[in-house]
Amino acid sequence: MLTLSRMLIESGRPLGASLPFRSRLPRLSMVYSAAANAEDMSVMVETRSPANPLFLRDEELRQGIELMFYAYRDFTFESDQQLKRYQLGRAHHRALYFIGRHPGQTVGHLLSILKVTKQSISRVLKDLLEQQYVEQKSGPRDRRERRLWLTEKGQVLERELTDRQSQRFARAYRETGADAVEGFRKVMLGLLDPAERVEVDRRVRGAGR
Repeated sequence: MLTLSRMLIESGRPLGASLPFRSRLPRLSMVYSAAANAEDMSVMVETRSPANPLFLRDEELRQGIELMFYAYRDFTFESDQQLKRYQLGRAHHRALYFIGRHPGQTVGHLLSILKVTKQSISRVLKDLLEQQYVEQKSGPRDRRERRLWLTEKGQVLERELTDRQSQRFARAYRETGADAVEGFRKVMLGLLDPAERVEVDRRVRGAGR
């Protein structure tokens, strides 16, 4: 903040120099006014606007829920149509996708990702194994382990299903920009249970490497 003494010095006049009384008042008034304005500007620069709380209103939250529904509806529509041709469903697609992302994982690891029952995953894997989209091998150390890989046929189907969804994401990312993409990532992680966030972020960033 500019002080009165500093502004007098910068004006080129010694601090002890006298001024005619009539000319002194307007000049002093100008100096005080400039100092006050400088202080106001300092406050404006240093003060940050608080986060807008309006996005926590019930209406805003409901709009977010609805947007997620509509986005997921369109995100899955084309892949659903493809899956029908192979007599498969979304549960099969999810298994194909994550087996492809984590090749060689155990059935237990897949269960921890999908959070479904053993009975459910058993039915899904049975279909995928019978149609030769997935192959299952015993673990190298523990023969009781069941490790999963996509077959060549399974890789083709998984890529076919995922390509269309990737194109939809690419379009949205291009239209909204890098800041929106980073914000979207944070919102998605924020929707997870707090205990899951670090592990899921680690899995997402490390998958496929």
